[in-house]
Amino acid sequence: MGFRELHAYKKAFSLAMQIFKITKAIPTEEKYSLTDQIRRSSRSVCANIGEAYRKRRYPKHFASKLSDSDSENTETQVWLDFSLSLKYIKEGTYKSLLQNQKKLENHLTI
Repeated sequence: MGFRELHAYKKAFSLAMQIFKITKAIPTEEKYSLTDQIRRSSRSVCANIGEAYRKRRYPKHFASKLSDSDSENTETQVWLDFSLSLKYIKEGTYKSLLQNQKKLENHLTI
């Protein structure tokens, strides 16, 4: 089994893809401040899960990478807050994404 089969990775990857699709509608003037940031942080969740998987033999490194992943997930939530506040996403979309992120958080805690 590899990291791609992990439930946390699958959930994180799905969220990152949803966010990518949603951010296509964000105005171009937000490209570098909001769009790039939310895409980067959501993808970083996946990257850190992959890195954590490779560090699983080293408990402290493993925990550190999962903590990084959780932090990136929280950063993504902040960018979603801005997106909602600026009316770039609908409240239903926002709530759905946050609900999925909460489920992901359960997989990232050790």
